[in-house]
Amino acid sequence: MSSHRLSRKGRYVAWGVAGAAVVAGCGIAAQTSMAATTWPAQRTHTGRAFDTCTAPSLKAMKAWHTGFYGAAAVYVGGKNRGCNQPNLTASWVKSVDSLGWKLIPIYVGAQPPCQKSANPERLTASTAASLGASDAKDAVARASALRMKAGSPIYLDMEPYDITDKSCNDAVLTYVRSFTKTLRAKTYRAGYYGFSSSSAKAIATATNKKDLPGNLWYALWDKKNTTTSDWPWGSQQFTGHSRGHQYMVNSKEKRGGYTITVDRNAWDAPVAIIG
Repeated sequence: MSSHRLSRKGRYVAWGVAGAAVVAGCGIAAQTSMAATTWPAQRTHTGRAFDTCTAPSLKAMKAWHTGFYGAAAVYVGGKNRGCNQPNLTASWVKSVDSLGWKLIPIYVGAQPPCQKSANPERLTASTAASLGASDAKDAVARASALRMKAGSPIYLDMEPYDITDKSCNDAVLTYVRSFTKTLRAKTYRAGYYGFSSSSAKAIATATNKKDLPGNLWYALWDKKNTTTSDWPWGSQQFTGHSRGHQYMVNSKEKRGGYTITVDRNAWDAPVAIIG
């Protein structure tokens, strides 16, 4: 599997601890508790997207613009981001946008206290709220510096953890709510990447929906290019172009002479507004 979030070993360990059960949850509005009264129109992509550790070169992005993928996820920041990003500049963003690519900003924020992996930034019950706010401010600053304007989404990356550990789960939800609320106050849409067996499930099944992200990107490696037929929760959740599905990982693919190992995603959700 890809190593762009935790280490390969760390992701396997964390996923194993989290378990694999999936249950249906309650509904959630696409964007609850949005702080701004006027929002820029949402930019949406519906189709395939890929994510990879390091943003590819501009030449590679040109070669890969064949129509198979229409969007690419890029890691805009976070102390737990796994790779350097020599290509990811404002100029690169403008250029790939002009080619017709849609971009999906990801931020690898603080990880859970009960997660079985080593990370530079780890939240605790006492720091969750403050870290959520400071990380969100950093995420907005980094996205803005890359020409990703207000109204863009930022997807918070939360790797697997044991959501049956109540104190740990409560701390994570506190962090996520603080991150989300701060994003919305700055007129950026809130998204969230997590695993259908754990970190995404925690959001989808939370009883208290206040200040939770309105867009859910779920990792379920079933090789099904869909955001509907394998959706693990209630059909009324995250509707209205609010879902992404990471359905395959470590796919080594060659296009136009450039080989990149990517994760494949089915996408029907917001993407960055570039300007």
